[in-house]
Amino acid sequence: MRIATDVGGTFTDLVGYELDERGGVARLVTHKVDSTPPAFQRGVLEATRTVDATAVRFFAHGTTVVINALLSRQGAKTALVTTRGFRDVLEIARGNRPDLFNFAFRKPRPFVPRRLRREIAERTDAEGRVVEPPELEGLAPIVDDFREAGVEAIAVCLLHSYANDANERAVGAELRRLWPEVSIALSSDICREWREYERTSTTVLSAFVQPVTSRYLDSLAAGLREQGLPVTPFILQSNGGATTVAAAARNPVAMVESGPASGVLGAIELGNALGESNLATIDVGGTTAKCALVPELEPRVTTDYFIERTATEPGYPIRTPVIEIVEIGSGGGSIAAIDAGGKLRVGPESAGADPGPAVYGRGGDRPTTTDAHVLTGRIAASNLLGGRIAGDAGRARRAFVPLADTLGVTAEALAAGVLRIANADMATALKLVSIDRGYDPRDFTLVAFGGGGALHAVALAEALRFRKVIVPRNPAVFSAWGMLVTDLRRDFVQTRITPLDDSTAPLLGAAFADLECRALEEVGRDSPDIELTCSRYADLRYRGQEHTVKISFPNDIGAALAGFHEAHERAFTFRLDQAVELVNLHVTVRGALGSAHHPPLAVNGFSVSDAHTGTRRVDFDEDGHHDAAIHQREMLPPGAEIAGPAIIEEDASTCVLPPGRLARVDEYGHLHLTLKHGAP
Repeated sequence: MRIATDVGGTFTDLVGYELDERGGVARLVTHKVDSTPPAFQRGVLEATRTVDATAVRFFAHGTTVVINALLSRQGAKTALVTTRGFRDVLEIARGNRPDLFNFAFRKPRPFVPRRLRREIAERTDAEGRVVEPPELEGLAPIVDDFREAGVEAIAVCLLHSYANDANERAVGAELRRLWPEVSIALSSDICREWREYERTSTTVLSAFVQPVTSRYLDSLAAGLREQGLPVTPFILQSNGGATTVAAAARNPVAMVESGPASGVLGAIELGNALGESNLATIDVGGTTAKCALVPELEPRVTTDYFIERTATEPGYPIRTPVIEIVEIGSGGGSIAAIDAGGKLRVGPESAGADPGPAVYGRGGDRPTTTDAHVLTGRIAASNLLGGRIAGDAGRARRAFVPLADTLGVTAEALAAGVLRIANADMATALKLVSIDRGYDPRDFTLVAFGGGGALHAVALAEALRFRKVIVPRNPAVFSAWGMLVTDLRRDFVQTRITPLDDSTAPLLGAAFADLECRALEEVGRDSPDIELTCSRYADLRYRGQEHTVKISFPNDIGAALAGFHEAHERAFTFRLDQAVELVNLHVTVRGALGSAHHPPLAVNGFSVSDAHTGTRRVDFDEDGHHDAAIHQREMLPPGAEIAGPAIIEEDASTCVLPPGRLARVDEYGHLHLTLKHGAP
């Protein structure tokens, strides 16, 4: 078997393929259990008990343990050692505060208090020349103070160590000699991009989560061994690739968006199989909705990532490669409420898995998006998780009554309004990854997955005029399925500001070769039996600019310049007749881990009429109230077509098909939804 588990805020998903003797897919296995915060490994182990662990030959795992530790501040007590004069970099941060006219604004509190930030005498210049070696004898009293303060992790970030890490390596070695038990994170292992504040922040946050991540991975690995699992898990990273447990433990902050990235990988595999080259994704889970754009099946990987960043808060920068995903607090468990200005809002507060939406009957009494779908007839209370949850529609309605009375409307009208707001929020997120990046949604197909993706897909696609919608087979566990088709991947980014012209071509070629050599050596130590390949990218800018554009970097300088001008114009609507310079080298190392693709949907002997199980009155919002035909998706044969108004139900997801739209089942079991405006 090949299996994957994806830990979400509400549910933990498992997907597995049972392979035959020839390596073909014999059987597909899916399972969904409640997530178990804060000990998320318990939910994973509960899910893996549903399969024969001894038959597993590949296991991929995506986890929210890093982001949860950061957001909840449940990490290690962390200290910082830095260059003399740079103790307050975390405090100074940046001056570009987002809430410009708030005179009471306060910068975010650093993860390391000032009393645990210490300096040592040393200096490396911006060209990588060691000006002053470190005074290592000054570390002993610092370590003594850290011990007494109960420090559990130390971040080391020395000036310009991205250009030359010799001083930083010496400091790290001395700290390990003085205190072997403490967890140590060196910035040269975590982030080799310039900008001292961002680099220090990234190193500190990685050190903060390192002990808790190591404990989680150790506990998970031990539990899997007890179940008889014969292989070591691969861990999904934010860049969409997998890495070994050892590499994940050394740089845990690279897992900050571990799970969401895998849904994008699944969409890429789906696009390859169906001949769809331009995709947008919407993944609606119990807590959040996540959007990404995949032009030409190539996701945008960026290191410009923040946690806790809002319209009024600058958040904390993390310079680690991440597939660009816009995530909003709008999921099935998102709670509807009146804000301080008297406006109805949906999320970001969520009912989660416990108690969950009111319809679950587990004690939840506040109105959620899922309850709104029940009141409008889009979800049957009896079909929650394929009937495994005994839903109570009466509880869902009662949850809306107090808020509806406050607003002077009926519970049903309020439920319809909640869904409009949720759709508007998700449409805004889709605009951020498409229109705001210079891409026209009319050139893209929307892939909708997660437990709630197909509930909102048609409304979102028509609001932005996407070409069509694809709802993949088993959408509720699609992110976990994406992990089964992932490759080993590690990204290495290093700042090296160099003019981009013919005269610097030999210098850049040598710099890329050196970075590739280091990357292959490091990845090869963890994965000696996997054949590795390298790809080159570069962050470029016009001379005098502050920010960069990333392109795939060809060997030809002329082609690189042409690619940059085109990418810059698409992103910012203009190009300049001006010198270009390279800021960051970026090397990606990949290794194939094998994969098991979606098998064709077996002919099950059923017809569309067999899949039709009844009718239900449904509020389709702008399309009015209609008696909708209810169909069971698992009974629909390849080639089946369904005309709206209809509801297509399956184990953990529901697809809403308003009047005038058409759904077609392809040979793999994916649903293709034709929209009201049709293809352009």
